[in-house]
Amino acid sequence: MKAIAMTATGNPEVLQLQEMPDPKMENPTEILVRLQAAGVNPIDTKLRRRGTLYSDSMPVILGCDGAGVVEAVGSSVQQFQVGEEVYFCQGGLGKSGTGNYAQFAVVDERFVASKPTSLSFAEAAAAPLVLITAWEALYDRGRLEAGQRVLVHAGTGGVGHVAIQLAKLRGAEVCTTVSTGEKADLARQLGADYAILYQQTDFVQAVRDWTEGKGVELAFDTVGGENFARSFGAVQLYGDIVTTLQPDAQTDWKTARSRNLRIGLELMLTPQLEENVEAQQAQASILQQCARLIDQGRLKIHYETFPLEEAAAAHQQLESGSMIGKIALVINH
Repeated sequence: MKAIAMTATGNPEVLQLQEMPDPKMENPTEILVRLQAAGVNPIDTKLRRRGTLYSDSMPVILGCDGAGVVEAVGSSVQQFQVGEEVYFCQGGLGKSGTGNYAQFAVVDERFVASKPTSLSFAEAAAAPLVLITAWEALYDRGRLEAGQRVLVHAGTGGVGHVAIQLAKLRGAEVCTTVSTGEKADLARQLGADYAILYQQTDFVQAVRDWTEGKGVELAFDTVGGENFARSFGAVQLYGDIVTTLQPDAQTDWKTARSRNLRIGLELMLTPQLEENVEAQQAQASILQQCARLIDQGRLKIHYETFPLEEAAAAHQQLESGSMIGKIALVINH
């Protein structure tokens, strides 16, 4: 099969279109998917720069997100039949025989969801990782409830633009940080009640003003570093802050402690890395629920596409820091 192989760690140029062995079904619950598109995520660029999470034997195929058509099924598969359209977040972390920057992928049926019928394959492939991340961060880690106020950082980024919508669907009021007026307009279109231009305005003070001095019940940080620590001051007493990044060693926790904040850490890759079947099935259930919301017109994915062979250019675009929404690689056969 044709695939984008990561031939070494380094710049985007290490991503090369090559012929790679077709993945093989080894377990009776696995399905073979003819991939039509693959999502591109920040984890992909980090693995490319630093090395994979399994071994550094090259080449490997990156890409956690995939969407395609079931090509073959194992003897014990019950949920899917040949010809069905599916999407999923699975593989692509450096483990041999996995990865979605390719024409085919083998995935356990328990970790797969039916593709939203209203989405193209590219839209569907752009969605899984960010849907699961935002869902778990807001609903599971952050315990978001109707009527609460939430701060979503980077509201037009891959995770942020989905988080705004999921927060609104839960009945929350949402403020978000963005860098430009264009992004502020998009954030409001997605449902944000208040968009803060953080380069021009102190977002902590803006949030305090928006909440009559109290702060939000929940802050969701997808930026990390100083942004995470500064956000403590924007959260109300006994509130929650959830981050998708590793807190810096030099993080000053004084404000978080004095305000009695509850800290949530969100890494949606944990179920894969720990090979926890139950947790991976729970994530597939999240994708099924999101598919219904998408097909009801209540949840949208903002994305752009590149051909598979231009994966290096897609990585360059993502690392430029100017991205709105997500990127999907379109795969031809």
